[in-house]
Amino acid sequence: MAKLNLKSMKKSTKDHIITFAMVIVVYIIVQTMITTGNMSSLMQGLLVPMCTYSIVAIGLNLCVGYLGELSIGHAGFMCVGAFSSAFCTKLLQDSIQNEVILFLIAIAVGTVAAAFFGFLIGIPVLRLRGDYLAIVTLAFGEIIKNVINVLYIAKDENGFHFAISDGNKIELSEDGIWLINGAKGIAKIPHLSSFTAGVIMILVILFIVYNFVNSRTGRAVMAIRDNRIAAESVGINITKFKLMAFTISAAIAGAGGVLYAHNLSTVTATPTNFGYNMSIMILVFVVLGGMGSFRGSIIAAVILTLLPEVLRGLKDYRMLIYSIVLIVMMLFNWAPKCIEMRQRIAAKFKKSAKKEAA
Repeated sequence: MAKLNLKSMKKSTKDHIITFAMVIVVYIIVQTMITTGNMSSLMQGLLVPMCTYSIVAIGLNLCVGYLGELSIGHAGFMCVGAFSSAFCTKLLQDSIQNEVILFLIAIAVGTVAAAFFGFLIGIPVLRLRGDYLAIVTLAFGEIIKNVINVLYIAKDENGFHFAISDGNKIELSEDGIWLINGAKGIAKIPHLSSFTAGVIMILVILFIVYNFVNSRTGRAVMAIRDNRIAAESVGINITKFKLMAFTISAAIAGAGGVLYAHNLSTVTATPTNFGYNMSIMILVFVVLGGMGSFRGSIIAAVILTLLPEVLRGLKDYRMLIYSIVLIVMMLFNWAPKCIEMRQRIAAKFKKSAKKEAA
């Protein structure tokens, strides 16, 4: 039994190292291409969004793949992280000149804010299961987006000014600034995000989630996913561990929102940015990459972010080809016959490798 555990632990560690190495190698290749001028400005503009979606997909995979609960409201947590961090940055940008420190503070604020809302929503929501949980998390995302769209906050020498629905009620002096301007969102956000910052965030988050799922807490979470009744019968506190995993998942989505907001000059809570479609898109990344596979989530997020831009020259056929590729990739990953075929090919490679080694 000890030998089996050791083998599984070695396999798990090897898998983690491969994921870290993959991210680092891709980063080196991309940086080399940028330095030598072999990457277009369009592709460079997609680097931070790819990192953002990878981070949020990792967070959702923790909820869907390891906790076993379907959430389609992670765009809401991303929205919380984006707006809370941008709000903080706007307040502190004049007093803190160091961009690295300012960005670290923004990450801390956005992550903690999203974690707080995840904890707050998780207390009543995690008592539900399946479709009911999905509907409630979807409702949360829509509520957050609509609340921000009617919120007006400004600041001048007289202090802060708040208004709901009608921003014309606020009278600002000449030196006043809008922090949140209703449907116009937050404007003139300092550009603090970069591809390097995104890759560092991915590596840190991978380290956190891998340690979490391999810890005693992570094993308890997976036990709840596999058999709730059996887990409860051996004394596992269901609510506690589900709430912990859901909160961490929300916090990671918030961190992705921070990176997203600071890559834009203006962030708005529109359906395009933080609506239902974004939640579904992130869920597609998770399902396509494999539930429980953080590396798969990253690969799926990168491919599906790049694909529409690569196919842009095909005009009317672009989304048709995108849909076909999506179906083919889903079948390749999940169809039983395709899985058997991949296993046979992998077995042949292992045999040939052993013969060469001998």
